[in-house]
Amino acid sequence: MAELDLLRFLAALAVVAFHYLVAYASVWGDRPAELFPPLAPLAGLGILGVELFFIISGFVILMTVWGRGLGSFARSRLVRLYPAYWLSLGAVAALYGLTGAKALDPKLSPGEYLLNATMFQRLFKITDASGVYWSLWAELRFYLLMAILVIIGVTYGRVLAFAGVWLAAALAVKLLARAEVFDNAVVTEIVMPDYAPYFVAGMGLYLIHKHGNSWLPWLYVIAGYGMSIDSALARVHRRIDAAGFKNMPVTDTSVIITITVIFALMALAAIGILRLKPSKTLTALGGITYPLYLFHGVVAVALIPALTGHLPPWAVATTATLVAILLSYLVYAFAERPIQRILKPRGRTRTPTAPAVQMEKASVP
Repeated sequence: MAELDLLRFLAALAVVAFHYLVAYASVWGDRPAELFPPLAPLAGLGILGVELFFIISGFVILMTVWGRGLGSFARSRLVRLYPAYWLSLGAVAALYGLTGAKALDPKLSPGEYLLNATMFQRLFKITDASGVYWSLWAELRFYLLMAILVIIGVTYGRVLAFAGVWLAAALAVKLLARAEVFDNAVVTEIVMPDYAPYFVAGMGLYLIHKHGNSWLPWLYVIAGYGMSIDSALARVHRRIDAAGFKNMPVTDTSVIITITVIFALMALAAIGILRLKPSKTLTALGGITYPLYLFHGVVAVALIPALTGHLPPWAVATTATLVAILLSYLVYAFAERPIQRILKPRGRTRTPTAPAVQMEKASVP
């Protein structure tokens, strides 16, 4: 499904635009929204690129676990997530340990960097070494929930039951917390009321893709869409409250339109209307997505302050983006893929179909 490779790349590019043109004030030494006033309202919506990642993840991970055992699923996730993550963590540690860089510095001790290497640092209330790592904690919790489904056994009916219970629990936790009658941090961490709608909607879309149109998976997608709008608006409002509307000029209407477009594109991909011919270019774009997400912050801190004052802001942002894309390709082609080939098992008891192989390559973030 080459269209998912393209959507993943666009989601990563949206996150880069949000950070470079709106969020990274300490990197620029100025408010980026004031440097790029015509682009800021659109770039600010790039914050929702992560939401697209989550929907794709729900789709792809369900495809990944179908017909697999727990060991195979766990190994596939470890091989997919950790090599590029460790490389990015090393780059972050080197950036702040070997240079005078100050912007976005997490100010971690060596032990805290080592704890970050597990990807479970948030479980121990340790700061993320990079700001983008927050979404990986959500992904890990999703994987742990999916591991329960794998243990039970992945069937159409069990996926429907699992997704329905999860979505209902997410809605209940959100409503009870809003009414201030329930506030349990452990339950909230497990249920993920803000992100469950995206994952569940992706799972529903995969069921539609695999088994054809049926009203119940569509009901999950529609319910997830409604809950996602609420979650997206809340996340954008938190950003506006922290930075001010002038520095995060995103309206409620634009957020609703963006979430609607995201769900529409994923639905069109699921039912086969949005279909692209596989190509090496799209495969490469899908491949560099994860490194681009992980490394663009490092590039920004290293490059933007050095270029600011020598080039116009638009030229600085463009140069940093192109360098981040090039670095991501180098990481993907010459580090991530070779490491993954070494770590992947030599033999398999199950030969996946061609679409399954393509989708495995397209796993997120």
